[in-house]
Amino acid sequence: MEPIKVTFLGTSGSVPQKDKNFASLIISYKGENLLFDCPEGTQRQIMSSPHSLMKINHVFISHMHADHFLGLFGWIATMTMNQRKEKLVIYSPKKGKEKIKKILAEVVKPSFEIEYKETKKGTILKNKDFEISAFPLKHEVTCFAYVFKEKNKIGEFNRKKAEKLGIPVGPLYSKLVSGKTIKINGKTFTQKDVMDYSKSKEGRKIVFVSDTRPIKEIIQHSKNADILIHEATFLEKQKDKAIETLHTTALEAATTAKKAKAKKLILFHFSARNSDPEEILKEAKKEFSETKIAKELETITI
Repeated sequence: MEPIKVTFLGTSGSVPQKDKNFASLIISYKGENLLFDCPEGTQRQIMSSPHSLMKINHVFISHMHADHFLGLFGWIATMTMNQRKEKLVIYSPKKGKEKIKKILAEVVKPSFEIEYKETKKGTILKNKDFEISAFPLKHEVTCFAYVFKEKNKIGEFNRKKAEKLGIPVGPLYSKLVSGKTIKINGKTFTQKDVMDYSKSKEGRKIVFVSDTRPIKEIIQHSKNADILIHEATFLEKQKDKAIETLHTTALEAATTAKKAKAKKLILFHFSARNSDPEEILKEAKKEFSETKIAKELETITI
């Protein structure tokens, strides 16, 4: 099974801390590196990680607050200096394109194409290996969560079945597996004739939840997630502040993970006033034992 890797480039919310950069992360799978949020300092964090500045082709911005997108411009300038040619696709909420283009015009003329896509509810990126979908959160401005979902494995090709049916070895096998119908000597064959569906498997799922108050949609979209990555800006003792600023406490994030039956909860986006990770972890584990605190430049593999 091809590993899916999640690298946390930063874990702080609102302001950077001495030991924490602004919150962002990279999901890597089958040669594709996907960046989620790009705050100030992101390019330096990427340089300190196993990843390359030049090998990220998709960026997903949760919302247009400065601590979630201002790192785009220095990073794009560096890639231009390094003569990048590959296209970069930036996904952002409505009017994000205009804000980014306006600032970029004052900073640098990119050496490569930038395609802008508006983030909307539903699937926004899809290929043969995975898809990315989005759903709205509850914050001061339009804000989206992102769901990385590996394609389900429908089963395994049964070569013995194919041979018994007289289907010759070669490209016809892959055509059948992909769902196409073939004809041999007047006989028609379909996928079900050569597949062992008992070996099907649900694709892995990672949910990225940035700034928000708890809402039922997070539970719905995080059902049985392998990893729920959720902001935990505040603790319960600061709940009034969480409600005022439309953020989440560690306990609330843990309650969401429990209701969603997620396999693992990883907390990030911490307020500078909460400097003790053990205190955050202790609060969350009261409700959900499979909780972990994200660490700077840590890579988690599933």
